[in-house]
Amino acid sequence: MATPAKTYSAKDITVLEGLEPVRKRPAMYIGGTDKVGYHHLLWEIVDNAIDEVIGGHASRVDVTLHKDGRTVSVEDNGRGIPVDTIPKYKKPALEVILTTLHAGGKFDRGKSYVHAGGLHGVGASVVNALASEMSAVVRRDGTKWEQRYQRGAPTTKLKKLGAAKGAGTLITFCPDEEIFGDKQRFDAALIADRLEAKSYLHRGVKIAFRDESASPAKTHTFQHDRGIADYLDRIVADRGRTTVPKDAPGFYFDRGGDVKIEIALQWTEATDEHIRSYVNGVPTPSGGTHELGLKGGVVKAVRNYMSTHSLAPKGLQVTAEDIREGLVAVLSVYVSDPQFQGQTKERLNNPEVTAQVDSTIRPALEQWLNENKSIAEGVVGRAVLAARAREASRAASEAVQRKTAVSHRLNLPGKLADCSSTNPAESELFIVEGDSAGGSAKQARERRTQAILPLRGKVLNAEQASTSKLMGNKELQDIVSALGCGIGPKLDLSKLRYHRIFLLMDADADGHHIAVLLLTFFFRYMKPLISERHVYLAQPPLYRIDIGKDTYWALDDIHRDRIVEERAKGNAKPNITRFKGLGEMSPAMLKQTTLDPKKRTALRVGVPGDEELETDRIIGELMGKDAGARFRLITDGVGEVDELDV
Repeated sequence: MATPAKTYSAKDITVLEGLEPVRKRPAMYIGGTDKVGYHHLLWEIVDNAIDEVIGGHASRVDVTLHKDGRTVSVEDNGRGIPVDTIPKYKKPALEVILTTLHAGGKFDRGKSYVHAGGLHGVGASVVNALASEMSAVVRRDGTKWEQRYQRGAPTTKLKKLGAAKGAGTLITFCPDEEIFGDKQRFDAALIADRLEAKSYLHRGVKIAFRDESASPAKTHTFQHDRGIADYLDRIVADRGRTTVPKDAPGFYFDRGGDVKIEIALQWTEATDEHIRSYVNGVPTPSGGTHELGLKGGVVKAVRNYMSTHSLAPKGLQVTAEDIREGLVAVLSVYVSDPQFQGQTKERLNNPEVTAQVDSTIRPALEQWLNENKSIAEGVVGRAVLAARAREASRAASEAVQRKTAVSHRLNLPGKLADCSSTNPAESELFIVEGDSAGGSAKQARERRTQAILPLRGKVLNAEQASTSKLMGNKELQDIVSALGCGIGPKLDLSKLRYHRIFLLMDADADGHHIAVLLLTFFFRYMKPLISERHVYLAQPPLYRIDIGKDTYWALDDIHRDRIVEERAKGNAKPNITRFKGLGEMSPAMLKQTTLDPKKRTALRVGVPGDEELETDRIIGELMGKDAGARFRLITDGVGEVDELDV
């Protein structure tokens, strides 16, 4: 039989009073008792000091991590917490604030604080409840006062310590080991980083951090008169990505009012967007309505610029994500009555802020783009590049999925003459133009480390061909299968079977064209092969020059003429042979000139980070469907051509 349930009556109801709920359920107030919650105690006290800075009442904040690594002090030169008695409670205001939930001076908007990060009246009292010891020293109206507490309860009455110069508040506390355990300590590097961020957000404030837990003690002073403009420069530098365009200045804008908005942003070559947002000086890592406004305003401004200047590419949809790719931004807003999600304030929920930020940044950024056209063109080019990469990745992913549905194993192409080595680091693949040249290359190769894959004729133009046609092309699929690393977003370089990929084509116009077609395919669908420098252009000779008993090899006409001029002596007449193609070279010649690692010459293919946009543009114009763009590019450069091979 089941055991009868125990009686449930009024005597089973527990009412937690004062600060007792905080100690029973600390996660409700600080998010948890781990490292994040441990440091959140300090952020609450720092935010109270910064609120005095926001209100224009303080210009300096000093934070000290004491020698034990567990005790911290925060001091500001603001107005000082009131110490006069609140008649209703018959207690000093200081004691009420530090021992009572929902007690503070930030509920009446605009009276004591116009903008503030601490709004719920629980921060300082929660810290007090979760601290084994806390002391508060207040300088106010020429007098210094002190009161001490343990686990949220006062252990002394408010004491007058004597005369004092200036005003301000000093809070010292130690997190309670009963709540957080005895192993946790404050992270000095994390504190320094957070405090420096505060100094960026509040121009002119001086924040000093003294780390007495270090040996010897260290003091850091943070002050940034350019505010978040300096912060943006630091974030971009820390991320180590080239700006777009290279060394271009960022965009900065601020606006006052009931909702004060400050924005600094810049585009980089990164493949993600990075936004750091703050509300009343408090970081909002989960974003919120202010970030939505920033994202929307940025996208609208860039789209308006593209539309005004007719820069939208034909047949290519540039999405909001494409426009924001590579964006680095700092957004700081000050809201009179912010509605945060939870006590830890990680997300802003005020719906009206989205439109306010959007309508602020859109016209300002659009005007800035029009005034800085070189930067604007780089930003637009960056977005177009992202759109093309996204489309190529999507198409490649669909092709891989279709192919996977048919076969779950890798089938190497039958015409591949593979090498015997299974070590990718020493293995090489030669993609050779034509079966005839492929036959010679197979005989000339070093079988252990060199593989040969012949191609029949010209491959498809990846810039023009439809997705279905491109992914159904046998020549390109043979290349993908031979390499073994996949394609598009699923490309995995750890599965690449050859770390050196040589494009071995005839040394004529047709051969160069085939090489360009392959490079276009790699750039659009297998870009990591190029960015990680796995692709090479083999350099077979176009001429054999025999002068007496000596033989020389020339890559082109200029090279041929130089050899003849330098090497022909006396009456020795050079015997010059021009190869019509790789098939005319014997295996021995091909090995000696092109395949032998000790004698060959090859060009490694790469695109510097600051030239990727220009490379994308040129490939789009030369290889794309828009004949007008190709015509303009050719006619603009016709003066640079000395000789044309037709």
